[in-house]
Parts: sequence; C-alpha cells; structure tokens
Amino acid sequence: MAIIKIKQTKSRIGAPKNLKRTLDALGLHKLGHIVEHEDNASILGMVDKVKHLVTIVE
Repeated sequence: MAIIKIKQTKSRIGAPKNLKRTLDALGLHKLGHIVEHEDNASILGMVDKVKHLVTIVE
C-alpha cells in the first residue's frame, strides 16, 4: 500500500477529548509534527475525523 504523510497544522488546544485521542492515535503530539502511515481505511477515517487540524503532505 501507499504511504501518506500527515502533518498537524492547527493546535489541539480547545479540541474535544475524542479528537485529542484521535491525534494521539495517529502519533501527532505537537504543532508541525509529521508522521507517516499506510494508506488504509482506518487511517483515512481518523484523518477525516480531524481534517480541520491536519493536512496530507505529498
């Protein structure tokens, strides 16, 4: 499968608890942090949930 890079672009301060938990599950802990994951349905679902806080880096 393809590898996607996910970058946290907005702060988690003020976000609900479930969104903070989703960011932790993706491995994003601070602003500007970039992680790599495989492009599968579970990862894309998590990215869709926090799409206002992250961007996909090509």
